[in-house]
Amino acid sequence: MKMDTIAALATPHGVGSIAIVRLSGDNALAIATKLTVKKSLVPRYATLTMLQDSSNAPIDESIVIYFKAPHSFTAEDVIEFQCHGGLIVARMILETLLEYGARLAEPGEFTKRAYLNGRIDLTEAEAVADLIVAKSDDAAKVLARQLRGDLKNYVNSLRDKLTNILAYSEVSIDYAEEDLPQDLIDNMLEKVQSIQSELAITLEASKGRKQLMEGFRVAIVGKPNVGKSSLLNALLHFNRAIVSDIAGTTRDTIEEQLQVGTHLVRIIDTAGIRHSDDTIEKIGIERSRESVESADIVIALFDGSRTKDEEDNQILELLEQFSIKPIVLISKSDLVQKFDKSILSNFNAQPFSIEDDTTHLIKELEELMNVSNSSDALMLTNIRQVNAIERATESLELCKEPLQNVELEFFSFHINEAIASISSISQPYEYDEMLDKMFSNFCLGK
Repeated sequence: MKMDTIAALATPHGVGSIAIVRLSGDNALAIATKLTVKKSLVPRYATLTMLQDSSNAPIDESIVIYFKAPHSFTAEDVIEFQCHGGLIVARMILETLLEYGARLAEPGEFTKRAYLNGRIDLTEAEAVADLIVAKSDDAAKVLARQLRGDLKNYVNSLRDKLTNILAYSEVSIDYAEEDLPQDLIDNMLEKVQSIQSELAITLEASKGRKQLMEGFRVAIVGKPNVGKSSLLNALLHFNRAIVSDIAGTTRDTIEEQLQVGTHLVRIIDTAGIRHSDDTIEKIGIERSRESVESADIVIALFDGSRTKDEEDNQILELLEQFSIKPIVLISKSDLVQKFDKSILSNFNAQPFSIEDDTTHLIKELEELMNVSNSSDALMLTNIRQVNAIERATESLELCKEPLQNVELEFFSFHINEAIASISSISQPYEYDEMLDKMFSNFCLGK
């Protein structure tokens, strides 16, 4: 595949110690040597050389590394210029490369070329893009596994198993007169069910995908003036929310991010839940309920300095609908306690004052999130991958009835659909793969 030579700045714009300008394509070496005083670049060796522009004026003393095709990220000739960082030097190098015949790369074009040249598959390409913007250690670890090729290997394994099944089916259709095992149908059904089980485990593990990539949603709920905004400020270590003694001060949800252990947390301070005739406050209260329903973890506050009332009952009803056990705190523990704690006996409620250290609460949050992501099963990292597995699962379910009725043409159709869906995660499925399996596994004498 011959394409023009592209160039781009590979590091963020701005002031820094170094910047990297990357060049890739058939003419990369020829263009690069026009800039360098030392005209000989040895593949995979770092060469310290002065760079000069088209008028031979010096630009910068830089390290130049030549990656000879196909041993590079794009599988093309790649040159990297490691120059002093800043706003000017990298731009001057890039402009000179463009003068000598390179063109400015489009967004993601280096990774696109790596895919088109067979250097990486779609799973690895997506991992590159997502890893760059990863916001938590958890997300980075999952994406690193995908970049290493774990998801690609998983997809290839499933393709291989399904292609084997399809080969058996096609042979049974085309060579029905040959002696075939009597238990062929049962064996194929067992293999289909085994693959379904694998896919189910993967989909279940991937339910936490959104938590890893976007952060755990933690909602702070309680009636007005119970201390929700004060708790948010304490967790963030700065005054993000307005705090006052006036009920209904927080009239909408407030969302902020913080790091808890290896996890990204999106913490939401909700409007106090109570009956209100104020139109704006009613909207805020409804949003509070929606935040609880969509939250991964709920922190519920009850005012220890006041007796239980109807507003507390509304919070309790909300907690009973939540699938995961919430963290329940009895706020204002430094005041005279009037709240009947026995009402919260099912929730292991803990006393809490805004003057208290939040270390224990943060540790409890971290433990809950660690449990949620304790699975070592392979995880899909985006909705495209999840949809592909769901389509494959549906096709495998549809193939069972025609298989049991020995309607192998229909069975093969659904298996083909399953293979195509799974293959879309990494690379397109070729019908020749099935033919290779067929002729390698059977001695047909034809």
